[in-house]
Amino acid sequence: MAPRAIWKGLLTIAEVSCPVTLHAAASTSERIAFHTLNRATGHRVRRQFIDADTGKPVDRDDQVKGYELAEGDYVMLDPEEIAAAVPESDKALAVAQFIDCQDIDDVYFDRPYYLRPASPTAEEAFALIREGMRRKKVAALARAVLFRRVRTVLIRAHGPGMIATTLNFDYEVRSAREAFSDIPATRVKGEMLDLAKHIIATKMGTFDVTAFDDRYEAALADLVKAKLEGRRIEPGKPARRENVVDLMQALRQSAGLGAKKTPARKKPASRQRKSG
Repeated sequence: MAPRAIWKGLLTIAEVSCPVTLHAAASTSERIAFHTLNRATGHRVRRQFIDADTGKPVDRDDQVKGYELAEGDYVMLDPEEIAAAVPESDKALAVAQFIDCQDIDDVYFDRPYYLRPASPTAEEAFALIREGMRRKKVAALARAVLFRRVRTVLIRAHGPGMIATTLNFDYEVRSAREAFSDIPATRVKGEMLDLAKHIIATKMGTFDVTAFDDRYEAALADLVKAKLEGRRIEPGKPARRENVVDLMQALRQSAGLGAKKTPARKKPASRQRKSG
C-alpha cells in the first residue's frame, strides 16, 4: 500500500495530462528523537522567544519576520505580507523539456519523491509517459508549486513508477571550480596507476543500501536500552591505524602484494694472496 500522498495534481506534457500523486521517498521519522527536559523535575521544557535587549518574553502575536539591512536595522514583514508573496498553486507538474539522462548533474539534487498515478483511470497515460521516457533514456524537467515555492523537478522512470527529485537552484549550489581551484594537476601512471585499478577491481560490487548501517543511531538505541536496564555503556575506543607514509607501499599493501623487497647484493668473494 502506497504511503500517504503529500501532493496531488496533474503531470502535463503538451496536451497530454495525467493525475498523479507525490509521496516522500526519504524520511527521518524512524530516527531516535529526544526531548529537552528539566533535570530537576523530569518535565518537558518549552522554547520561548526573548527580546534581546529587554530580556522579556515576546508573545506570538507580537512576533514578526525581519530582513536585516545592516546590523540592528531590519525591514519588518507581517505574516499576511509574506503569505501574499507565496505563488498560487495550479496543482500542475508541467514538463518544460526533456534531457538526456547522462546530462544530469546530481550536485543539484535536493529531495527524492515517488510519483505515481492518482487513480486506476490515470494508469494508461502514466505508463505511456513513463515508458516513452525509459525507451528514449531521458528525464523530464518540470515546474510546480511545491511547499509554498516554485520548484524545478527532475522526473525519471523507476520500475513501475517514477522518481521526482526537487532540484536546488543555481544560487544554492556552490561553485565546484572554486572548491577545487587549489588542487594541483597530477599525472598518475605506471605501476602506481595499475595498482590503483587492481584495488578497485577487487572491491567491485553492487549497490546494496542494507549493507550500510547507521552506527550513531544504533549506539543511541543501545544507550537508551542500557539506561532502562541500569547498565552503563563505556565509550568505544577508535580503531588504531598504521600511518603509512609511502603511497606506493600503501597501494601494494591494499592490493595484498606486500612491500616490494629490494634483492640483497652479494658480497664479492675475497681474494687470497698467493705466496711465492
